Amino acid sequence: MQKLIAYPLTVLYFVCFGLTLIVFHPIQWFCKNVLGYKAHKISVDWLQFFIMRSHNVLGTRFTLNNVYDIEVNRPLIIVSNHQSMYDIPPLIWYFRKHHPKFISKKELGKGIPSVSYNLRHGGSVLIDRKKPLASINAIKEFGERIRKNNWAAVIFPEGTRSRDGNPKPFKSKGLLSLFETIPNAIVVPVTVNNSWKTLRYGKFPMGIGSHLKFKVHQPKDLALESPEQLITYLETTITSAINES
Repeated sequence: MQKLIAYPLTVLYFVCFGLTLIVFHPIQWFCKNVLGYKAHKISVDWLQFFIMRSHNVLGTRFTLNNVYDIEVNRPLIIVSNHQSMYDIPPLIWYFRKHHPKFISKKELGKGIPSVSYNLRHGGSVLIDRKKPLASINAIKEFGERIRKNNWAAVIFPEGTRSRDGNPKPFKSKGLLSLFETIPNAIVVPVTVNNSWKTLRYGKFPMGIGSHLKFKVHQPKDLALESPEQLITYLETTITSAINES
């Protein structure tokens, strides 16, 4: 029965989601090219807000659990597990005062209104997974940009989405590159739960009634940590909280 109800709700969701992307694409362009970075960044923040509201059509809820006061005048490295593309709008919205930027595959840099434009022009980095050396160099340049501007770099060390919620092993190369490039960063572990349920039936229909939960764990000052031990801490801490109710 739930799947049957999901069909009409998914159609309505796609209408709301698509209109949001189409409306915000020219808004982003105008803000970026006429008003500058600050205005563009605000337009991107509100894009995420309305994407999340589109998900409310499906009965999706979002909750952030963060008891930590994270500095805003320091660069961040936000490290999270990855369950679906719908992890991303809440991370941008909830951490908006830190200016989150993403490491993304190059294929997302074209063809998607609003999303592709932001990835190309908003400070994120697009990498070619088939070219690992070039990707590492691109991540280092990205890290320099994050450090210089006191922004937040968001990285999903699993490398790809976990389609059933079960975590994949963390890959350390990207993390180590960011650690090397942003030595003054605060590293913020985040566990995402239930995002995979939005795609429990595949792309159509969407899953309904999902409660996406984002839990922020104890941040670490990179300058005070051993990189290898920190990676172990991150993987253990993030994955141990997956599937929490």
